[in-house]
Amino acid sequence: MFFIALAVIAVLIGADQIIKYAVVKNLALEAKPLSVIAFGDTKIFSLQHIRNTGAAWSMMSGKTWFLIGLPIVVCGFALWYMYRIRKGSRLELFSIALMVAGGIGNLIDRIRLKEVVDYIKFEPISFPIFNFADICVVVGAVLFCFCALFLSGGKDKTKAPEAAAEKTAEETKDEEPDT
Repeated sequence: MFFIALAVIAVLIGADQIIKYAVVKNLALEAKPLSVIAFGDTKIFSLQHIRNTGAAWSMMSGKTWFLIGLPIVVCGFALWYMYRIRKGSRLELFSIALMVAGGIGNLIDRIRLKEVVDYIKFEPISFPIFNFADICVVVGAVLFCFCALFLSGGKDKTKAPEAAAEKTAEETKDEEPDT
């Protein structure tokens, strides 16, 4: 399953980079948003090409070396962890693969351009413009939290009664019958 997760990472990074390339080639930087999903006059999603030199909400803007170094360390640790749990939960592996792919997708932009290409604008509220890599990171993090909260705990709970039942069976075998 580990190698399938690596393939998922490669495919998602490729998709992210292809989408960003299309945005750069087809949408003028900081031009008027292009409405994609709307209901009547109410816009839901638009495309608008912007560049972000920081992290989420432009935090740490201009701290390029930190924003390059941290994802390298985090993605390296995540790949090591994926290998370590390679025979574990497929959902957990997939969640980490999503986070790694998103991290590397934005890392490529930071190394190549010194900024990240963002283009998805959620219109109903004032929310920062984001990209496919950001979606991968967020969805992966939510799935990983789900696994940590509900799947990992479930394994421990199911093993405990089995172990107790085995111990009880062994104890009853060792007891001598009353005569």
